[in-house]
Amino acid sequence: MESRRLAKNGIHLITLPTVTDAVDIPEQVQIRMDKRAELLKRGLQAYPVTLPIDTTISAVRAEYGHLEAEQSTGVMVGIAGRVIFSRNTGKLCFATLTAGNGDSIQAMVSLAEVGEDSLADWKALVDLGDYIFVHGEVITSKRGELSVMVNTWQMAAKALRPLPVAHKDMSEESRVRQRYVDLIMRPQAQEMARTRVKTVAALRRSLESRDYLEIETPMLQTQPGGATARPFITSSNAFGIELFLRVAPELFLKRAVVGGLERVFEINRNFRNEGSDSTHSPEFAMLEFYQAFADYQVMATVTRELIQEAALAVTGSLTVTHFDGSEHDLSGVWPQIDLYGELSKAVNHEITPSTLRQTLEELCQVADIKYSPSAVNGKLVEELFEHHVISTFSGPTFVMHFPVDTSPLTRDHRDRKGVVEKWDLYVDGFELATGYSELVDPVIQRERLIEQAKLGSKGDKEAMTLDEDFLRALEHGMPPSGGVGLGVDRLLMALTGLGIRETVLFPLVKPERDVP
Repeated sequence: MESRRLAKNGIHLITLPTVTDAVDIPEQVQIRMDKRAELLKRGLQAYPVTLPIDTTISAVRAEYGHLEAEQSTGVMVGIAGRVIFSRNTGKLCFATLTAGNGDSIQAMVSLAEVGEDSLADWKALVDLGDYIFVHGEVITSKRGELSVMVNTWQMAAKALRPLPVAHKDMSEESRVRQRYVDLIMRPQAQEMARTRVKTVAALRRSLESRDYLEIETPMLQTQPGGATARPFITSSNAFGIELFLRVAPELFLKRAVVGGLERVFEINRNFRNEGSDSTHSPEFAMLEFYQAFADYQVMATVTRELIQEAALAVTGSLTVTHFDGSEHDLSGVWPQIDLYGELSKAVNHEITPSTLRQTLEELCQVADIKYSPSAVNGKLVEELFEHHVISTFSGPTFVMHFPVDTSPLTRDHRDRKGVVEKWDLYVDGFELATGYSELVDPVIQRERLIEQAKLGSKGDKEAMTLDEDFLRALEHGMPPSGGVGLGVDRLLMALTGLGIRETVLFPLVKPERDVP
């Protein structure tokens, strides 16, 4: 194959493949291509635009699933489904048709009902994975299997690629890369997709019941902000400017609070140009919500209630069962621990916001923690805490009072110097949410963002920039407020025990050509 380029005004836009030589087609695909060609040769359709469907597999099962063996209903139906099992015998063929929700029904294709030619076509042209339309009477087989005794059938969509062998598990890489096949083969994959929808719906209901207003903020921003993270960079041809995919919606949600929308939330897509592992994805879903005249303690209570209400909506219990069978209790009021206090216990040395840099570096070296020489002291404190303390948590835990220098958008603690009114919520060993008493003083906020800009000039690619429009908004007066960011993908992890690549339906993966 060779490629041709499409270009406009001298700018490369895209490379498209052009077939000049024969393509190497797998044998199984070629066999199915030949069957498609045979359908067309006979004047039949391999991909019809409409079909005379008059009900669903689920509806038939709900109405007649109670029937005993060898019963006839006299009811004629037209249904369609994907062939996931097929057994061809002499004068009678059997196939299991499955619907998108996993419900299935047996199709029985007999010589007596469809005739010799139609039965021969079924045997010759129908493969596992095909979508098939069948019309016939609802009956039960000798074994009591709910079935349709077919009198006519039609190809609904010819599958050109075979499904994986049912009894052989797909690798995680294959499941992620070909999620469409995973959804076909594994009921758990479909259940995960439905669980995600239920979870997001529960979050929305919970927030709306508390008088929060759902709004939308820009995904394309003129400068990144709202989190210390490395952004994806793009550009606008029309405006002739550099743009950034948002790393967080925080600064725009705060603008809304300034404008008088005192309780707002957004379930959004964020993009961070960082690595991927079992808890991180470059593209991820986040719930952020802000409430005027609230502080970080109020927001901790709201966050706990949202998670518990989501667990009840999805699982019916505050004790959730993970895929491995383990049970995890989300009930009750969750403990709060002090970051500096717990770290001091863990390293047997008092650590405070004024602890010398040399001491922090020595503790990192003892624990074999790698850090950047330009990292602020608070970053080393957080790295030490993650290394020594997080694994000791036995349930959902709020970690309170973080260093000022790692929390540029958060209010100083009202009573303690050197820390801010911020918490991180840890569940099952990973950070699920973070909450704040928001910094609303525009003078202090300007000082913090100037310090961030200095870090950026020294090479810190995650540092925030000086956002003059955001500061101008704060200068119009933002009421005392609390805010929370909660990872939707991670909430699914907490409810199911699965990794982030399983809770995201279509996670970002490298193109196959780039996989070593």
